[in-house]
Amino acid sequence: MINAVTDTHALIWYLEDSPRLSFAANQTFEQCDRGEIVIYIPVICLVEIIYLQEKGRILPDLKSQLYTELLTGNSGFILADLTPEVVNALISIPRTAVPDLPDRVIAATAFHLGLPLISCDSRMPLTGISLIW
Repeated sequence: MINAVTDTHALIWYLEDSPRLSFAANQTFEQCDRGEIVIYIPVICLVEIIYLQEKGRILPDLKSQLYTELLTGNSGFILADLTPEVVNALISIPRTAVPDLPDRVIAATAFHLGLPLISCDSRMPLTGISLIW
């Protein structure tokens, strides 16, 4: 069992209990639910969730559902701040491989923490980061 970092889409699919979440990713979130591992949520994921809610692409209560889980402290979720170390790790994530800035920040967070990333983004393997999917 190893801790992980989540990409925004994987987190949303977990919160929605979506069948689009892979078996391996779902198992990782379940391990987190049982307190066996920690899943780090890059703060940029919260920004993306608000953006997607504003566009009507996800349910309007998803952010509050996530905040409830974070505030109760009953989950294994931990917010990963956008620190100077994460910013410096952006250099290790090639813009040619991951051109979207929020995705680069998420990848840089995983890189900085030395953890696998829960993601189905086909560009992420080009960064050298291990994926859970």
